[in-house]
Amino acid sequence: MQKKVFGIGFHKTATSSLGIALSMLGYRVCGAIGVRDDDIQSSVFSLIDGYVSDYDAFQDNPWPVCYEYLNTHYPDSLFILTVRDEQDWLASSVAHFGHKDTPMREWIYGVGHPEGNEALYLARYQQHQREVKNYFSTSPEKLLIMDITQGDGWPKLCKFLDKTLPEEKFPFENSRSSRRALIDNQPRPDNSNKHA
Repeated sequence: MQKKVFGIGFHKTATSSLGIALSMLGYRVCGAIGVRDDDIQSSVFSLIDGYVSDYDAFQDNPWPVCYEYLNTHYPDSLFILTVRDEQDWLASSVAHFGHKDTPMREWIYGVGHPEGNEALYLARYQQHQREVKNYFSTSPEKLLIMDITQGDGWPKLCKFLDKTLPEEKFPFENSRSSRRALIDNQPRPDNSNKHA
């Protein structure tokens, strides 16, 4: 039976590229869920449990924040921490999200938007990476750290997942067309109350 794979890197660390790559390897990929759920902090675990049985791999939020729960409740799973130069990550987050608030980002960072809160966002990003690395230090075989923006791709990912190297290029770019291909080829999460 194929192991579940959880992408636990924060958004803007090439999570879309990871999702597309996992899809190309045959995984049914689930992306962000509960982003606009005002009660996400208390509903997150019941929400994610409703999706884990329907998909093989997971990326974007809230998966990074829940890695301890996921490892405890799905102990045969594998985890991928996508990373990126922290200043590039911060600049990308500010450019992408600006002053736009979501309950998800408010839960993760304490405030819903990065613009004007750069120090807070950067500190949380750094904290997450430290905590993930420390948590998996006793089971390093369960964690892969990838910097896709610096060229990590198929060789590293396929070795970790024990998959054959595809002939296609690794989907490095976070282009609208690449995201559209992933959306068109994967079942989409249902954010209705059936999983709440």
